[in-house]
Amino acid sequence: MSVMTVGLTVATIGAPLLLGLIGLLMPQRNRPDAAALGVAGAGVALGAVTALLILNEGGSQATMHWVAFGDFNVTLTTLVDQRALYVALAVAVVAFCVQVYSIAYLRDDDRYGPYAAQVSIFTAAMLTVVFSGDLIMLLVGWEVMGACSYLLIAHDRSLPEAPAAAVKAFLVTRVGDVGFLLGVIILGVKAGTFKITDVLANVSALDSGTVTLVCLLLLAGVAGKSAQFPFHTWLPDAMAGPTPISALIHAATMVAAGVYVVARLFPLFAASATALTVLGVMAGITLLLGALAATAADDIKRVLAWSTVSQLGYMMAALSVSAVDSAIFHLLTHAAFKALLFLCAGAVIHAAGSNLMSRMGGLRKGMPLTFVTMTIGLGALVGVPPLAGFWSKESIVAALSAKPWLMWAALAGVAVTAWYSTRLWMLTFFGPQRVHGHEPTIAMMMPLVLLAVPAFGLGMGVFAVRDDLVHLDAELILPLGLAGAGILLGWAMCRKRDPIAALPLGAWIGGGFGLDTVQRWIIVEPVRALARATRVADESGVDGVVMGIGRLTESAGAGLTRWHAATLPRAFAGVLAGAMLLVIAGVTVGLW
Repeated sequence: MSVMTVGLTVATIGAPLLLGLIGLLMPQRNRPDAAALGVAGAGVALGAVTALLILNEGGSQATMHWVAFGDFNVTLTTLVDQRALYVALAVAVVAFCVQVYSIAYLRDDDRYGPYAAQVSIFTAAMLTVVFSGDLIMLLVGWEVMGACSYLLIAHDRSLPEAPAAAVKAFLVTRVGDVGFLLGVIILGVKAGTFKITDVLANVSALDSGTVTLVCLLLLAGVAGKSAQFPFHTWLPDAMAGPTPISALIHAATMVAAGVYVVARLFPLFAASATALTVLGVMAGITLLLGALAATAADDIKRVLAWSTVSQLGYMMAALSVSAVDSAIFHLLTHAAFKALLFLCAGAVIHAAGSNLMSRMGGLRKGMPLTFVTMTIGLGALVGVPPLAGFWSKESIVAALSAKPWLMWAALAGVAVTAWYSTRLWMLTFFGPQRVHGHEPTIAMMMPLVLLAVPAFGLGMGVFAVRDDLVHLDAELILPLGLAGAGILLGWAMCRKRDPIAALPLGAWIGGGFGLDTVQRWIIVEPVRALARATRVADESGVDGVVMGIGRLTESAGAGLTRWHAATLPRAFAGVLAGAMLLVIAGVTVGLW
């Protein structure tokens, strides 16, 4: 790796990290400097990644010795290749748009300073994961992302649900991260190194049982970060965070990290048929569950959150059939159109004063730019040609022909995605005008225009370079027909009102089919009961014995105190009684 490549890689990660740490030291109300630091960090990262894309001609790696445990060396390694650069570019673009958008979106927020700093550190953590060339560096970025997500989801302290959502996200992902940590340790020890290229080169030397165990442990962490069944329940609740954070987490950073890690370590997963089967089953359930839940949600952000769950299922499904390029292709297009959709949703929420689509309607008249850009985003999500999502989703569906049951699940997801996307479009922009919409400020509009460009044309650009990813033949008729059927169904159902909301099971479906309740009774409540029992045992048992001994000692001391404070005759009688006891004891011992 050349000196320039090393410097640009360090700048990509280091600029948002350093400026974010500086931002944490600044006064919370210092908005101009906080905004400058946040935008500058993302801007430097974006510029450095762009320069790396121009200069890079292939994979390059740089290693620095960190620490040694006997003969076992731990290094810090960066690995820069085309796949990493494309993902890093998506992260940097979305982070830049989020920082600019947040200046206006959080203009009345007294805690904007730490918010902007935390976004910068969060961005640096994701970029660390992307450019990691060893498992330890990857793990550091992975863990910092988890901590930052907790802080950012809980940012709005005025919302009572925000702290609870942050705790839920942190705990659910931490459960998976325990497995991820164990997998990293076992893999590094067994391979004799944590350097990713060396680990993958030694996969054939590992026994199949170890490979399967490591893959399943890593998948636990991946399922947590990327919201895969059964660890998906935290993601819709994370909507309690500010809308720009939803765009960042759901589009290009935390949820994409799991997909990227599987892609980066794919030769390891490819060596375990069991792991790929588990990944495929998990993906199939996730993509259908998320899509169906989105059909009944009333909160516009929760619809998009369930959509994210579903689209992540598509990426994992592609990985389960070894279509790594298709998975990364969809990750990139999804980053563009989902970030666009969340930021458009933020503009709509600002105008309507509510997250609920039932309180919106007719907004296309007062918000023409938001209407056009959100239409592009929804069209890309559905897979309408020639928008970005069409190319990447078709690439996945074609790859899934190797597993027909998973392909049919993906095709069903295409129809349902078109249905809930049309429902969102109709309820938000058409029908009776319940509120008078207005376009947001220029700082919020600019990111919408910027993200609409890749949401529209990214797929065509990639297809022009890699025409092997999508085969434009008669097989496209079925997914396009299903998407068209979903659009017609959504239009027919919602052109006058939303029939889903009136269904007795509407809230149950929109809440994720009651899986939160199942988790609460199977996991949360038993853990709480165990905690209560442990507390009672500790307080009544361990503490009870200690406190009992203390009270007994205190009572004995009080008794002796009373004897010492006795009147003279009583004290004299006590002395004589003691003397008599000593005499009797002495005589008894002497007789023995």
